[in-house]
Amino acid sequence: MLLNGDCPESLKKEEGPAEPPRENGLDETEPGEETTGQEVIVIQDTGFSVKILAPGIEPFSLQVSPQEMVQEIHQVLMDREDTCHRTCFSLHLDGNMLDHFSELRSVEGLQEGSVLRVVEEPYTVREARIHVRHVRDLLKSLDPSDAFNGVDCNSLSFLSVFTDGDLGDSGKRKKGLEMDPIDCTPPEYILPGSRERPLSWHAHAQPLPQPLQCLKVLTMSGWNPPPGNRRMHGDLMYLFVITAEDRQVSITASTRGFYLNQSTAYHFNPKPASPRFLSHSLVELLNQISPTFKKNFAALQKKRVQRHPFERIATPFQVYSWTAPQAEHAMDCVRAEDAYTSRLGYEEHIPGQTRDWNEELQTTRELPRKNLPERLLRERAIFKVHSDFTAAATRGAMAVIDGNVMAINPSEETKMQMFIWNNIFFSLGFDVRDHYKDFGGDVAAYVAPTNDLNGVRTYNAVDVEGLYTLGTVVVDYRGYRVTAQSIIPGILERDQEQSVIYGSIDFGKTVVSHPRYLELLERTSRPLKILRHRVLNDRDEEVELCSSVECKGIIGNDGRHYILDLLRTFPPDLNFLPVPGETLPEECTRAGFPRAHRHKLCCLRQELVDAFVEHRYLLFMKLAALQLMQQKASKMESPTSLENGDGLSLESKPDAPPAPEAGGEEEGSSASGLATVKELAETVASDDGTADPRGREVIRNACKAVGSISSTAFDVRFNPDIFSPGVRFPESCQEEVRDQKQLLKDAAAFLLSCQIPGLVKDFTDHAVLPMDGATLAEVMRQRGINMRYLGKVLDLVMRSPARDQLDHIYKIGIGELITRSAKHIFKTYLQGVELSGLSAAISHFLNCFLSSYPNPVAHLPADELISKKRNRRRRNRPPGAADNTAWAVMTPQELWKNICQEAKNYFDFSLECETVDQAVETYGLQKITLLREISLKTGIQILLKEYSFDSRHKPAFTEEDVLNIFPVVKHVNPKASDAFHFFQSGQAKVQQGFLKEGCELINEALNLFNNVYGAMHTGCGAVPPGDDSPHLSQALSNQQKAVLMSERVMGIEHPNTIQEYLSTALSLLYRARYLTLLVFGEDHPEMALLDNNIGLVLHGVMEYDLSLRFLENALAVSTKYHGPKSLKLGEDHEKTKESSEYLKCLTQQAVALQRTMNEIYRNGSSANIPPLKFTAPSMASVLEQLNVINGILFIPLSQKDLENLKAEVARRQQLQEASRNRDKAEEPMATEPEPVGASEDAATQPPAAKDPSSPSLQG
Repeated sequence: MLLNGDCPESLKKEEGPAEPPRENGLDETEPGEETTGQEVIVIQDTGFSVKILAPGIEPFSLQVSPQEMVQEIHQVLMDREDTCHRTCFSLHLDGNMLDHFSELRSVEGLQEGSVLRVVEEPYTVREARIHVRHVRDLLKSLDPSDAFNGVDCNSLSFLSVFTDGDLGDSGKRKKGLEMDPIDCTPPEYILPGSRERPLSWHAHAQPLPQPLQCLKVLTMSGWNPPPGNRRMHGDLMYLFVITAEDRQVSITASTRGFYLNQSTAYHFNPKPASPRFLSHSLVELLNQISPTFKKNFAALQKKRVQRHPFERIATPFQVYSWTAPQAEHAMDCVRAEDAYTSRLGYEEHIPGQTRDWNEELQTTRELPRKNLPERLLRERAIFKVHSDFTAAATRGAMAVIDGNVMAINPSEETKMQMFIWNNIFFSLGFDVRDHYKDFGGDVAAYVAPTNDLNGVRTYNAVDVEGLYTLGTVVVDYRGYRVTAQSIIPGILERDQEQSVIYGSIDFGKTVVSHPRYLELLERTSRPLKILRHRVLNDRDEEVELCSSVECKGIIGNDGRHYILDLLRTFPPDLNFLPVPGETLPEECTRAGFPRAHRHKLCCLRQELVDAFVEHRYLLFMKLAALQLMQQKASKMESPTSLENGDGLSLESKPDAPPAPEAGGEEEGSSASGLATVKELAETVASDDGTADPRGREVIRNACKAVGSISSTAFDVRFNPDIFSPGVRFPESCQEEVRDQKQLLKDAAAFLLSCQIPGLVKDFTDHAVLPMDGATLAEVMRQRGINMRYLGKVLDLVMRSPARDQLDHIYKIGIGELITRSAKHIFKTYLQGVELSGLSAAISHFLNCFLSSYPNPVAHLPADELISKKRNRRRRNRPPGAADNTAWAVMTPQELWKNICQEAKNYFDFSLECETVDQAVETYGLQKITLLREISLKTGIQILLKEYSFDSRHKPAFTEEDVLNIFPVVKHVNPKASDAFHFFQSGQAKVQQGFLKEGCELINEALNLFNNVYGAMHTGCGAVPPGDDSPHLSQALSNQQKAVLMSERVMGIEHPNTIQEYLSTALSLLYRARYLTLLVFGEDHPEMALLDNNIGLVLHGVMEYDLSLRFLENALAVSTKYHGPKSLKLGEDHEKTKESSEYLKCLTQQAVALQRTMNEIYRNGSSANIPPLKFTAPSMASVLEQLNVINGILFIPLSQKDLENLKAEVARRQQLQEASRNRDKAEEPMATEPEPVGASEDAATQPPAAKDPSSPSLQG
């Protein structure tokens, strides 16, 4: 839903001037509090319908909205089944042509029922190319090859394959399906206990239907471009087509349309051929000359438009698949042209010009952001430019490594070369000119780009007006790291020494500063917790900075203030930075820190800095509350002595976190104490002299104890230059530097003593359930724990008393540790491989890594072709590559030895295995899981087939099995801030039990997400829109969208996708089980939930044997991870009673049966065996059971309950009114319950709710 520019007064009133984003720390209100209830209602312009008249088809009406652009109607027509073959047309209203880029509401005379006429326009070369491209896309629309090849933001989705189209239109079942018996038997390898993990099922269950073939070949003719005299006849280009009937034809694209000409492959004759048929669209011409094309194209388009739109929209960032089936390589004119023109010509916005990325990135940041509509427009523009820039940078980086871009300094050594392509600057991750000599050389140069990217991400999120960062993308491809950046205007004409007016270009020897930069960076220092500090330059002068010395400030020729090199935005991690003469706190030394890391750029994560400051704030509040309590208590005794003693007691133990009950025995008094402290802190901070001196003393002591830089308010910040080699501080700052050093030590200790144990506790409580390496890494990073602490996390898991309940974490962690170590080795391994040996080298590495075959032999690329004479001088070699085949001598023993060594050096973890089979045996890993992890981390794509990893007679992989190697891309992901706030408020409402308001807020958030990101994005998938909606079809449709979105944006076997499958049909539960087996294995806590669901559904369709197998497995897994007592209901629970009743009934039948049997044996009589009476489970009971398992509770409400509820709501309302009247000045908070809606909701319950037994309100 787009927003109207003229927003309501309530919105304008609330917005005011654009305030800088709040500190993501402490004095922040609850998320979404500042968006008041009224603001949620965003006005929609009512849509209207117009009639479309297109040549050759019946007129039809189209629903449009006033904020749409004319261009969007064009897009709709190019997508519709009956008008999809047109691209070159304009829309006319009453004879006047409409402008492409004008909004519909600005078009005079356009209203309900207006008639828009489609008018065919003459072609230009550009339009003709776009038309051919569009026809190609229509012909390929059902072909998954673009998704497997990772092209044009296509990605895979198999939901419709598995549901067999059963989820049709918003959940309506196809007619006639209800009565058919369904075969519920799963394939053998999905059953509990199966050891098989077939890979060929990964991409789909059954072979995908062969796409309908409309043409054999459609390609550009060799006679292009037309000669001058033909151009003057209107010829634009020539195409060559082989129809399905094997007829070869040559086609002219002219300004008036398409017609056949008389050329052949060897003879040029541009005269029209018979039939002399000129058609404005290529499709119409092909319909004329090929009956097969006509039939198949119509069928193809019918199928295409039946697919869910989410299966067709491009994703914002490219998703790569690590497997692909064997595909026939078909001729494809558009791809061929893309490969050779590098698409700079007509793909970008301004035809014939490359995009000025820097200008676009910075201009979108400068858009106004005073109110919601403006912010949405701005965020949408920023997101669009970012995703385009990421795609262009990725393409450029691959071209650079493949040797297809000329360097700007070609005479230098390959490692030192830099490149410019498509207005993007590319540099390689090597230490050029010993820049990082003191920091770890090439290793530091490899890490610096990702640190820099994190800095860019952070400064972008703070979003200070007037401060600009560069567009930055980091691409890992074929073992090399490439940094792509947008170019500051004028930077290439000047020397770096002249350009830098803030910061240092030599790590702190010469340092300069600039008042404007200090002013801009000062505004970021509070949210980023960065301390403004002074350093000495080489002339011993004091220079003031508000960032690390490496951060450089350059004013571009466009007058904008840019900052770059943000690699030390966050303070150093002392656990990995041994400093002579400094000792770390006991928590660190006990854990074996500090450890020397291979580079000196280890920083704490932003999440850790935030968590540490949050922790300090709580400490500050508790200390102050404790002091106030003591003061109160000592009022009776001599107050002075206590005050002094008080100060001392705090000084002596600045770091001991107070016991939880500090602040009074009872909860109530501690809460009131904290409230008093808060009030006192605000009074002291405002500095208006109203606070009493004792209060000031309390705050001052507490500030000092927690390391606050201010003595009147809590304010903890870090100096990022502490412990930076080469940086010196003036004498006058020594005390401040000492405090800062202590703060850094405390932060390092906090990570080890609070964050890691907290993480392990969350694992033990199953508060977070990672399923693979990526989700484990995400969970660690959210808590501010860097991946280099993985060994420490595993140690703690090993020593945990609940070790068995952490089995899955241990397995995932070990797998992650092995594949990360292997990735580090693979990176350097690949750098020595030239392009012709790539598939052989990768398959050899995978054999050494995963195959049980003891001595795999590498095939050298010389096998295929023998050249007559070897060319001695090889230009354009990949950077840093020696022309060697050293990779071919690697053995499995050597590789595994290196992996264990790398795990010890990098993660400080001792692996006890010398071969892959030992690793699998010792740690319970699966080879297929390791294959998936290493492929995802390195970008390898392998063939979908069964690999015999365990064969000792032949290696598992051949070079034909390696299909591709993709780039692994890291980039900034711009946030939709308003949408996120709405989403959080909605979640809070739902948790408080206000479902209706919560759903409204969440739906509003979904609208805003769609507005910023478009329909396809992880942000939108995070919003399961209104699962609580009373309309079943709406809920089903939302569920379907969530699954499709997760498949397309996250990947087809991402744990998130598996989660989305959980609440759907049986075939999808089987799919989820298969993917879980592939990604992790059987022994995961999630498997219990999955098997419970499968078992209950099978129970419902009376497949008892199967059902039992799944339920028994669920029981075993639950018992292991949650303990045998996790679900004991007790004697009196209705379920217990129900079970014992059923058992009694079965026992009686068994007794009767036994009697009859005895009778028959004894007398040989022909007594009939009575039929056994089993009550088939009612659907209601199965559903109820499913709800219990999945944590959905239904609360049946009687009429009396409803009355009570209404009375309670009314009472709350009165209380609220009273408090509002008392305190007019304060704004109502968004998170306050909004009871009016709730009471109306209760009053207008559906009739079913009146029946006390009916499950009505969901809780």
